[in-house]
Amino acid sequence: MNRQELIELIKRKKSFLCVGLDSDITKIPSHLMNDEDPVFEFNKAIIDATLPYTVAYKPNLAFYESNGIKGLLSLKKTMEYLSQFKDECFTIADAKRGDIGNTSEQYSKAFLDSNGDFNFDSMTIAPYMGEDSVKPFTIYDDKWVILLALTSNKGANDFQFTQDKNNQPLFEKVLTKAQEWGTINNLMFVCGATQATMFTRIRELAPESFLLVPGVGAQGGSLEEVSKYGMTKDCGLLVNSSRAIIFADNTENFAKIAGLEAKKVQEEMGKYMKLYM
Repeated sequence: MNRQELIELIKRKKSFLCVGLDSDITKIPSHLMNDEDPVFEFNKAIIDATLPYTVAYKPNLAFYESNGIKGLLSLKKTMEYLSQFKDECFTIADAKRGDIGNTSEQYSKAFLDSNGDFNFDSMTIAPYMGEDSVKPFTIYDDKWVILLALTSNKGANDFQFTQDKNNQPLFEKVLTKAQEWGTINNLMFVCGATQATMFTRIRELAPESFLLVPGVGAQGGSLEEVSKYGMTKDCGLLVNSSRAIIFADNTENFAKIAGLEAKKVQEEMGKYMKLYM
């Protein structure tokens, strides 16, 4: 999915919601545990219920890799299921990979190659090994690199605000330097919602880039603040919600409740799109 297709999808659905498929097998409803592949059945039901309100899905690979071959098969089936909705949603491999160039080439082949088992539209990448560790992810047409810039976890303060001799914080250097490696058509940045006060500065440095924003919902980030300070004329945002939607209920009504929660977020997003786009 290219940039213009993503923008058109956001406008059509009046939503910039990304649903995180952090499908922890220990938290999915117990009645699904009798199925051959409980995680896939959970994901399928969540997708069916939330698709009208959602523009992106983001499986967190840790929840699949931790279950070994079974987990990777669940992920493969999930991506095959999503492939029939390729015009209705953008897909993100939340992998946070980052390694030397030839290893990055293999990671990119694993998750972004259209002939592979997963064929994601995009992938989250840790940029701290520099250009040669990121470039291999940019070789696929209409695929996206999503670089970690300013994250929402407590430990973000350990390194991301460290200043160089010119008093520039590290996260700002990531935002500026990385734009030499890609363009607004294939490069996004992860910027946490719990750092919403920084979005004005982020937009000074990356005025047109799409931002993937975790931290809204269970982590306490403000959708209103993110929209006010981070939205562009093209929206420029994908705001992720995981637990607050997919684990809103653990009964046989879990999918219906997830759909209702996604709809609430979509309606709020539509309001902010009218105000700030």
